[in-house]
This record gives sequence, C-alpha cells and structure tokens, in this order.
Amino acid sequence: MANDSVRENTSSVAEGGSKTKALWYLLLIIPFIATLWVPFYAGKDPELAGIPFFYWYQFLWIIITSLLTGLVYFVTK
Repeated sequence: MANDSVRENTSSVAEGGSKTKALWYLLLIIPFIATLWVPFYAGKDPELAGIPFFYWYQFLWIIITSLLTGLVYFVTK
C-alpha cells in the first residue's frame, strides 16, 4: 500500500516536469524561424568586416543555436 502512494506522488511530479521541459524545448523553435524567414536577411547591407549581412546573420545563428541547445539540454537533463 505504501508503494502505491509513492508511485502516485512521483507520477504527478513527473507530469509537472514534462510540462516545464516542453516550455524549454520551445526555445529551439526560435532559430528555426529566424533562419527560415529568408526575405528578412536576403541582403548585402549592413556589412560586418566586409562580410555581407546574408552570411554573418546565418553564422550568428549557428552560435546562438548552439548556445540555446546547450541551455535547453542542461536545464532539461
């Protein structure tokens, strides 16, 4: 009988944790949307150190995406 009550309590905690994890996973949509919307960054200006906006914007999102992925991984671990 005592084991049943422990299982019930832990299942409710696990359900609440999965909702929180789902919210953290939503952060991973941001880079997807930012790089999918090509007309926003399909231009040459502004340049950064002679590199057109089109290229450095995508490269910046590689860095941001890796940081977000690491954050989500360690928070939901």
